[in-house]
Amino acid sequence: MSKPVILCVDDEVVVLDSLKIQLKKAFDNNYYFEGAESANEALELIEELRDEGKDIIVIVSDWLMPGLKGDEFLSLVHAKFPKVVKIMLTGQADPEAIERAKVRANLHCCLPKPWDARELIAAINSGLAKIYK
Repeated sequence: MSKPVILCVDDEVVVLDSLKIQLKKAFDNNYYFEGAESANEALELIEELRDEGKDIIVIVSDWLMPGLKGDEFLSLVHAKFPKVVKIMLTGQADPEAIERAKVRANLHCCLPKPWDARELIAAINSGLAKIYK
């Protein structure tokens, strides 16, 4: 069986690169790390990964992106894949969007940008512990 996937979604390439570096450092080779620059690209990637038999277990998503906003994207993902741990990183989400994501997407947590790497890793670990007991 292949390694599970942590998917990062952000329209800024530098953010995606930073996330991948931090996640690889924290989780070593336990997971695959994928990135998408928009919600639509992420939805396509999710389907491709599923077709390849890879399980996405965590999605770390920005809120303010072109096209679908993070709360809308995570709600769509949740409808198909309710067990995926969903984390939003943002400096700009309004409280209503965060609340929508909590209700419609079972958002595990929302962290502010710039984020603290230890806080992000702790959020991922606590989300995984809750879902995959």
